[in-house]
Amino acid sequence: MNSNSIYWLMYVLLVAVACTSKPAAMDKVDASPQVLFEADSANKLINVNIDGKLFTSFRWHDNLTKPILYPIYTSDGTEITRGFPLNPRAGERVDHPHQIGMWLTYGNVNGTDFWGNGSRGLGTKNSNGGFIKHQKVDRLSEGTAEGILITSENWADSVGTEVLKERTEYHFVARDSVQFIDRITTLTAGSGEDVSLPDTKEGMFGIRVARQLELPAQGEMTLYSADGHPEKVEAANQEDISGNYRSSEGISGLEVWGTRARWMDLSGTIDGRKISLVICDHPDNPSYPTWWHARGYGLFSANPLGAKDFTRNEEMVNFSIKSGASVTFRYRVLISSGFYLSEEQINVHADAFAAKY
Repeated sequence: MNSNSIYWLMYVLLVAVACTSKPAAMDKVDASPQVLFEADSANKLINVNIDGKLFTSFRWHDNLTKPILYPIYTSDGTEITRGFPLNPRAGERVDHPHQIGMWLTYGNVNGTDFWGNGSRGLGTKNSNGGFIKHQKVDRLSEGTAEGILITSENWADSVGTEVLKERTEYHFVARDSVQFIDRITTLTAGSGEDVSLPDTKEGMFGIRVARQLELPAQGEMTLYSADGHPEKVEAANQEDISGNYRSSEGISGLEVWGTRARWMDLSGTIDGRKISLVICDHPDNPSYPTWWHARGYGLFSANPLGAKDFTRNEEMVNFSIKSGASVTFRYRVLISSGFYLSEEQINVHADAFAAKY
């Protein structure tokens, strides 16, 4: 029996033990869902389909500052990502146009801002903004219950000088009514000099979620109107704004920002469908358990390198990658459909993730 078979056997046994009281939606075992890819090089995207339905798309369009996964859907076809700015929908916030879909960047890499570049809109460039350019697809592996996409990228500063090389594995998995994405990203410094990633809250692994998964807010905000223009409104009717954070450490709501946890759950409802969106950290990641740059306005981000901002200067990371060396960041994203994941169920997934990679 190979290592992958052992992993899945252990995973199934863990789920069987931990989920005896799970909702009825979790009792159904899918009949061998097929994960297939549909490459469209002309439009610079690769669709990820599960049993013929779009799960997400890997995109590297010219007007983006980094590759992203967008949009992202639950198993029943409910979109959990914000549409703006690629596909704006009425009632969405129009802030932070550089926060699109799912991504991994950082706000200070040798003085270059990869996180905030494009903050003035699609196709724009900040003066010190960096670009993560897609180089090639190294592997596409379709299969039953899991598909694997491996890509190579180049992190370049504002004048085009390479700062880092990136190799990322995306594992797209369907298990019962939960779909998940494992992202394993290795960053390698060139042989010329060390690469510095000074402490900042602007990072690192992020998702910008649909309006319904935001937390209720007060005051004025700018939303996309029905006639296609941004308009400032008071936070009034928020009946469909249902999001709430819950950490592995028992902290909830807006209080999770700047705290550390091995996983963070954002749950809510969209069109009456219960959804859990969970990011799991990995024990081998730097600064495990990570700090959470998780905001009420729809930014859901794990940042292992921003201790100064999160601890009010009590701690400092100031991470660096030695010349010629590499560092790997591993994250699992769980997406349930029709029910909320329990703490016990999330822990099973988090443990299995730690064991697999």
